[in-house]
Amino acid sequence: MERNLKNVLVISFGFLLLFTAYGGLQSLQSSLNSEEGLGVASLSVLYAALIISSMFLPPILIKKLGCKWTIAGSMCCYIAFSLGNFYASWYTLIPTSVILGLGGAPLWSAKCTYLTIAGNSYAEKAGKNGKDIINQYFGVFFLIFQSSGIWGNLISSLILSQASNKVEISEESLACCGAYDCMSEATNTTASAGPSESLKYTLLGIYTASGVLAVLLIVIFLDQIKSDQAETEKEIQKTPSFWSTFLATFQHLKDKRQCLLIPLTMYSGFEQGFLAGDYTKTYVTCALGIHYVGYVMICFSAVNSLCSLLFGKISQFTGRKLLFALATVANTACIIALLLWKPHPNQLAVFFIFPALWGLSDAIWQTQTNGLYGVLFEKHKEAAFANYRLWESCGFVIAFGYSTTLQVYIKLYILLA
Repeated sequence: MERNLKNVLVISFGFLLLFTAYGGLQSLQSSLNSEEGLGVASLSVLYAALIISSMFLPPILIKKLGCKWTIAGSMCCYIAFSLGNFYASWYTLIPTSVILGLGGAPLWSAKCTYLTIAGNSYAEKAGKNGKDIINQYFGVFFLIFQSSGIWGNLISSLILSQASNKVEISEESLACCGAYDCMSEATNTTASAGPSESLKYTLLGIYTASGVLAVLLIVIFLDQIKSDQAETEKEIQKTPSFWSTFLATFQHLKDKRQCLLIPLTMYSGFEQGFLAGDYTKTYVTCALGIHYVGYVMICFSAVNSLCSLLFGKISQFTGRKLLFALATVANTACIIALLLWKPHPNQLAVFFIFPALWGLSDAIWQTQTNGLYGVLFEKHKEAAFANYRLWESCGFVIAFGYSTTLQVYIKLYILLA
């Protein structure tokens, strides 16, 4: 096997193992750690730390450690979050969320840098176009990586479905599910008294082991390619300082087009935050039980991945306006239906229809908004995408931040607005 392709596969499967664990844990946070809103608070803190991290940590760490060891070290931050969930409290989960957030940006930056260097290196040897090889490498990466949402949620559902303490849900308890939730612990315990400690530790043990395997895979099998350090240092020398990057990000707001895109970009964070933090807890866990969260999120992940590929292809024929209109109609229909619907275990299929439609909409928001930024700000891509990450993360922070203080119907009206 060609050496650079081997390295691409090592990174891809490393990320697959890592995000199998993190993706599953993120979906469960609002249900698994529901006391005083600890789970969603940790996610809010996580994304806030990610905002700070993305502004200055990646170039510093890549310059000091190189791509390989930045990836390995950042992966350890994700393992810390898994460990924090073993004894979840404000003193364990919040600090580990900060650690994960700080490690998130360097992880993705180092991965992108490594794949770019590997692609250019192979293209130079083979006499091929560097951009074509890089696109192929990223295609291989995302093909493997995207399935992590399926495996992580599948593991959680298979393990949590073994719980022996499931109880019959009374109609009175079901009245506390849905848009007009009772804002009480009843919404977390109606369908199940919660997983037993042994099941919880089994699940977290598997997730932690998956993260450790990811680190070992990178450390043992990923090459520190010769051009890594040299190329990285060249890139870092060209990389603006923290303050210049910080200022460029906010100076970009002088462009009216960027200002007009802020609500759309933040909405992306809001809608993803609602599905992960509120739908899973107030609809799925409340009416069906925590063991169904994984299955529901698998539906979302699968539709999201397929539609991302589909809409990426057909956008050249339909244009963005039609796709944005489709996403708006689908999201609006879901929000109105969620306001009116009273979840009931007898309507099992409906629990999967909503995440499927949400996945379709999210695929459009993600692919087309990213594409729009690239087209509108071709000469200032770095500042533009920094704004994209900033405002989407702000959407996540706010959505998870108010998750425990507002009733679900208010959050749905916010999304509708």
